[in-house]
Amino acid sequence: MSVMAALCVNVVTVNMLLSVFFLSGSLAACVDKPAIFMTAPTNMEALSGSCLKIPCNFRDSSRNGFNSSRETFGVWIKNDSRFIINPNNVVFNSSGSVNIYPMNITGELSQKSCTTLFSGLKTSHSDTYYFRIENWPYRATAYCDPLQITVKDSPWRPTINISGDVKEKESVTITCSAFTPCPHSPPQLTWNLQQDPYNKIEENTDGTFTTKIQETITLSDTHDGNNIICSVRYPVNEGKDVKTAEPKRTSQCFM
Repeated sequence: MSVMAALCVNVVTVNMLLSVFFLSGSLAACVDKPAIFMTAPTNMEALSGSCLKIPCNFRDSSRNGFNSSRETFGVWIKNDSRFIINPNNVVFNSSGSVNIYPMNITGELSQKSCTTLFSGLKTSHSDTYYFRIENWPYRATAYCDPLQITVKDSPWRPTINISGDVKEKESVTITCSAFTPCPHSPPQLTWNLQQDPYNKIEENTDGTFTTKIQETITLSDTHDGNNIICSVRYPVNEGKDVKTAEPKRTSQCFM
């Protein structure tokens, strides 16, 4: 028992040392109270050749800081929020002074919405991002709220959900869903239950989106041993190309 206890102490010590080591740069400054906080997903995934809608809001922690009546610009910084050390970390400024990355703030900054559309994504855009407000003379960076964006080359497989009692003569609702990082260019779902199903885009509680197709059927003996096969195609490169994921199928769900 004493050996195991010692081992646990060693593991905890290593983890703590690693945590301290990785708290360099911007996150180290989070011991101080930042002037603004950003509300957005902590981690987001996107598909190369497509876009990513970043749901984003911010709040001001100072009493005499942000003034919505003044002209306001939004700034996105990559890798390290301390852009004074490396000014090249600033990749977008809505003032037009910096437009290195194809971004566009679609939210109303005066209403503290920093929702942003990130277009023409490449895998090289995978990075940590920080949001900054310039509301002269007030300026502040949400350095305690990093957003990690990962851009993938391969699309995500759809998911299939069946709700209800899977028995003969019972009604069940079958839903096939696809991750939708770019609602402006959503995926197209198809399955073997019907032709040309209606694709519906739904907004999730965190501001992200999901594309779904759905059908309610009454089970009969004709469904015994049937598989449901759902496929998804993601348009990329402004709809000129598509990326297809491996189809999702059930395994003889109607018995």
